[in-house]
Amino acid sequence: MDILAKIIAHKYQEVAERKERIPVKLLEDSIYFNTPTVSLSAYLRRPDKSGIIAEFKRRSPSKGDINLYASVEEVSIGYMQAGASALSILTDTHFFGGQNADLTTARKFNFCPILRKDFVIDEYQILEARSIGADAVLLIAACLTKAELHRLAGFARSLNLEVLVELHGPEELDKLSPLAQVVGVNNRNLKTFEVSIAHSLQLFPLLPAEMVKISESGLNDPHTVVELRRAGFQGFLIGEYFMQTEQPGRQCREFIQRIERLAENLDGAIA
Repeated sequence: MDILAKIIAHKYQEVAERKERIPVKLLEDSIYFNTPTVSLSAYLRRPDKSGIIAEFKRRSPSKGDINLYASVEEVSIGYMQAGASALSILTDTHFFGGQNADLTTARKFNFCPILRKDFVIDEYQILEARSIGADAVLLIAACLTKAELHRLAGFARSLNLEVLVELHGPEELDKLSPLAQVVGVNNRNLKTFEVSIAHSLQLFPLLPAEMVKISESGLNDPHTVVELRRAGFQGFLIGEYFMQTEQPGRQCREFIQRIERLAENLDGAIA
């Protein structure tokens, strides 16, 4: 069984257990459930922002422990002060060391779009996302059928949550729901966890023109981000590169500054 299959199998069990422990009514009673959300797609389109979606991630199945004891408050505030456009908070516990409370903590200290990064296979998880303060949810095409993805996207929209659909190859384009505002290309093969930036560049021409487009995973070089931006990508999800340092916010700030300098030099050379 590959890594993705293991994660999804565990997720079905986990969601069933959570449904028994925490009824929907309790989720709906959260102070965040009916508060206005912040648009991820709008922030990624803003010319005064970097396009960086900075991720808080403690560990991963491929790399093991990354930054187990990092403070969500400190890191998330550092990311936003660095100039990130949005936050991504991993809430999967078993494989990534996250928890729902991490996202709620980030929500308390930041006014910006927050993506709940998890493996969504059930409407219950979307209700959870709304209750913990998320503005957007991730739907991974590799984890869902076309009908499931469309149904979950519609449910998220009914709760005023935006939808990021993650693709890995052209064979998944048929699953892409028109209800999604953002489409992402994951450069990491979720079965082997190998990374290739070429995935983003190859898939870009096939993506819907009206959707905000982001590149995910393996982004650790400002030159690559500038190249992807020039290709038309508006967002860049980066977590591991920042989180593997003692000061993720500082690493994020320096990375964004290097992107800006490179972009200015390129623009000057073209002019």
